[in-house]
Amino acid sequence: MALVHNRMKSIHSRRNAEFCALIVSARRKAYLSQEELGRRLHITQSSVSKVERGERRLDVVEYLNWCEAIGVEPEKIIRQIRKG
Repeated sequence: MALVHNRMKSIHSRRNAEFCALIVSARRKAYLSQEELGRRLHITQSSVSKVERGERRLDVVEYLNWCEAIGVEPEKIIRQIRKG
C-alpha cells in the first residue's frame, strides 16, 4: 500500500508525464493557445502552463472543465494513459 501511496504523491511520475503530454496534444489539435484555453477556463496562461509542465495537478472537476474547453472526451485521454 505504501508504494501506491508514494507513487500517487509524485507529480514526476511516468503517468503524470503522459497525462501532461496528452492534454498538451489535445489542446494543440484543437488549435488553441495556452492563452485562449486560459480565457475559456477563466484562469491565466501561466496556470495553463504550470499544469502542462506538470508543476500543478488538476482535480477531477478541473480535468472535466479542461476537456470541455478543449473539446475532447475525458475518457479518451484516460484510456490512452491506461494503455501506456
